[in-house]
Amino acid sequence: MNVLITGGASGLGAAVARKVADDGGRPLILDRHPPKDDFEHMQADLADRRCAERAVHGLARSAGGLGAVVTAAGTDACGTLCDVPAEDWERVVQVNLLGTAAVIRAALPYLENEPSGRIVTIASTLGLRAVSDATAYCASKFGVVGFSRALAAELAGKVAVTMIVPGGMDTAFFEGRTEQYKPGPDAKLNKPEDVAAAIAFALAQPPGCEVREMVVCQSEETSWP
Repeated sequence: MNVLITGGASGLGAAVARKVADDGGRPLILDRHPPKDDFEHMQADLADRRCAERAVHGLARSAGGLGAVVTAAGTDACGTLCDVPAEDWERVVQVNLLGTAAVIRAALPYLENEPSGRIVTIASTLGLRAVSDATAYCASKFGVVGFSRALAAELAGKVAVTMIVPGGMDTAFFEGRTEQYKPGPDAKLNKPEDVAAAIAFALAQPPGCEVREMVVCQSEETSWP
């Protein structure tokens, strides 16, 4: 199966790409940076809709189609609404929500040509539970939740849609933050490989069977419930 993975150069996306490859699939990476693994890729910024669309079409055509899309790319800008520069705040929504929609919109013609095309969106426990100093991230991920549920209804019987809701993961996502916005030394975080395994489970369902939503978090992590 050809699987297009946004954010596939690092973090959860990279773990998904390796899992797809290990399972015999063909990962196609869309990221601002090239992946460390030798996977087919195109560089694109998801905040630039046209750039993202061109990359999706380029990867799909070079691979001869798409069987699935996993939208693992994501970014954040921590701080109060008034402290986060407007450009940084808006970029979070552009990448996490609008970028997700742009990639899926461009990929749909290819997925609809497959007998069992699949979409896996990546929301967050902070798409279901709001916290202070995270208005941009919560807005974007609450949006992904609504988008995913509406998309599943829209594509029922045509393309399978799964929404993964991960808790915090032990990735570079928290790098570059001030200490107050980093997980503490006792934080309970999942390995990205564990979440990638859940995504692989959703991708492996037989035609007509869908995992619609799945929360995947470390058993003692505090962001859920």
